[in-house]
Amino acid sequence: MKPTIKMIEDLSLNAWPSHQIQLYDGWLLRFSYFYTHRTNCVEQIGPSSIPIEEKINFCEDAYHRWGTPSIFKITPLLPDDFEKRLIDRRYAVQHVTEVMTLDLAPWQITMPPVSVRLERTINDRWIQSLFALKSTTSAIHRQIVPSMYHAIPKDTLAASITNSDGQIVAIGLGILDRSYMGIYAIHVHPHYRGRQYARSICTSLLNRGKELGMTGAYLQVVEGNTPAKRLYLSLGFEDFYSYHFRVKELF
Repeated sequence: MKPTIKMIEDLSLNAWPSHQIQLYDGWLLRFSYFYTHRTNCVEQIGPSSIPIEEKINFCEDAYHRWGTPSIFKITPLLPDDFEKRLIDRRYAVQHVTEVMTLDLAPWQITMPPVSVRLERTINDRWIQSLFALKSTTSAIHRQIVPSMYHAIPKDTLAASITNSDGQIVAIGLGILDRSYMGIYAIHVHPHYRGRQYARSICTSLLNRGKELGMTGAYLQVVEGNTPAKRLYLSLGFEDFYSYHFRVKELF
C-alpha cells in the first residue's frame, strides 16, 4: 500500500503523544511545556465550524496560559489561505521538517556494521540515555517525557548500542502502526559519531520491521541536517513531503 500524506500524519500523531491534548472544533491543541515543536503545537485533523480567526485567538490564549509560544503545524493538507492568516498575525517559520519514506518490499536483511540491542519496551535506562545524549537538563522535561514515551499506544522497538563500559552511546526507536514502521529518536554520542552507529541502528530496525511484516517505513529529518539526510538516502529512503511550524512568540 502506497502511503498518503494523511496516512503518515496519522501515524506520526499516534507515534508521538503529547503531555496533554485538547480537541477544539477539529483542531488538536498539543501541550508539552515546549519539549518539541511537534508535541507543543496545533494540528488540524478535521473541518472547522467556528470562524478561523476566533479559533486562532482561542489557541493563542491557551498557549499563553501555558507560558509557551503559540505554534501551528503547516502541512500540505491545510487550506492554501490558512498560512497567510498566520503571516498577517506575524507568525514566523521555524523548523522545516522533511518526511521520507521507504518501500520495504525490496529491502534485503543484512548484518548491521555494529551490534545493536533491540527491546520491545521503552525502559527507563533507554529514556535516561536519551536525556544524556540530548543533554536534556530541564526539570519539567525530565519529569514529563518518560510518561510521553510510555503513552505511545503502538508496538515499539527500542534500539541501543553500548560501549565497552556498558554505557549506552547510541539509540533509536521504531514504532509499528498498521503496516508501517516509523523511525524516531536517532541519537549518537558525539565521541562515537563516524563509526556507522546510526546506520547500524536504522538497519537493525528496518531488518526487524521486515521480519515482522511491515511493508514500509517513514522518518522525519530537520531540513539542513545533511549527515542524517545522506544516511537516509543511502538506505533507500526517498523524499515524500515537508512541513514546517509557524510560531508566535509570547510578547
